[in-house]
Amino acid sequence: MNALAVILARAGSKGLPHKNQLPVAGKPCLAWTIEHALETPGLDRILLSTDSNEMSQIGRHLGVEVVTRPYEFAHDTATVDAAARHAVTSIIGNHEHIVILYGNVPVRPDDLTQRALDKLIETGCDSVQSVCPVGKHHPYWMKSLTGENDDVMEPYEPNSVYRRQDLPPLYQLDGGVIAVTRESLFKIDPANPHAFLGTDRRVVVTEPGEVIDIDEAKDLIVAEATLKLQAEERGRAAG
Repeated sequence: MNALAVILARAGSKGLPHKNQLPVAGKPCLAWTIEHALETPGLDRILLSTDSNEMSQIGRHLGVEVVTRPYEFAHDTATVDAAARHAVTSIIGNHEHIVILYGNVPVRPDDLTQRALDKLIETGCDSVQSVCPVGKHHPYWMKSLTGENDDVMEPYEPNSVYRRQDLPPLYQLDGGVIAVTRESLFKIDPANPHAFLGTDRRVVVTEPGEVIDIDEAKDLIVAEATLKLQAEERGRAAG
């Protein structure tokens, strides 16, 4: 497939410090993403891009290449695509398809990255991202607060939908995977921060809860419980 995975895991995080290194179900959070990439058959090469010595050690221990990310691509406002481009240009190779995976996502379907790669290649599109249904957080059920004291409730999107089943389908990015062509990744437009995704943008759909990213402490609890439940289900299936 000529596909390269770039795993992004920087040290800094204002919401939950060192979240990529925190233990989740017996492993550093980052290790789950690395193992997911290693188990994805369509990936020819895997890079870990990090500014952390500790995470570099985790990556090397698990057998992936490590690219040291400089500060200009690791601070709070550095962009995902810039960090990915730095990693790609740090090695010798000309991979046509690039997968970007976040190190703070310990839970994602086993086949998610392969599905995204397959769609990227089969459709000839510019990028593929994973999305999940918005569910009860649908804009039709969101409210705006107005009035002198900001206590007057108004619909954010005027509508007359009262049943969940009648909500029009909407989806949100879940952070599980980004797959892009090399050509798209290297398109830079300062006026359009998402230019690297190209113009033909496709998706693979996940179910709610199939992807869990760690942004705050409660996410760790949910991820831990989910991974333990998955392990128990695999054990029962094997027995």
